Amino acid sequence: MERLGHEVGTALRAGDVVILTGPLGAGKTTFTRGLAEALGVRGPVQSPTFVIARTHPSLVGGPALVHMDAYRLGSAAEVDDLDIDVARSVVVVEWGRGMAEELADEWWDIEIERPIGAQTDAPDEELDADAPRVVTIERRTASR
Repeated sequence: MERLGHEVGTALRAGDVVILTGPLGAGKTTFTRGLAEALGVRGPVQSPTFVIARTHPSLVGGPALVHMDAYRLGSAAEVDDLDIDVARSVVVVEWGRGMAEELADEWWDIEIERPIGAQTDAPDEELDADAPRVVTIERRTASR
């Protein structure tokens, strides 16, 4: 997942929004770590579940990475209330489908699926990091 995140990260520019969808332990944060490495931002990249959003400034003169977790947010209005500088950042929103699409006219929609039967109650370190994932990447456009 980290290698795939790195590959996607090389294609991202300021203003890009990535919405990550997948079950607990699917690799959303791991994907974002690889993406952050490609962007050359300050780390470490950790799950933003409890802080909602973290900003990782660029170390190489590129855009900052804003890493958000919309799981505990109740609506798209709450995402908007965070007042994220989308135009000068790459924004990654975990659990953002149905809530973060208003951040941009176009976005990357990435869904990560874990194999059936994978553990969901184990800490991230105990999940099978080598288990295959199915990843669907689509470029979406708002229908306004």
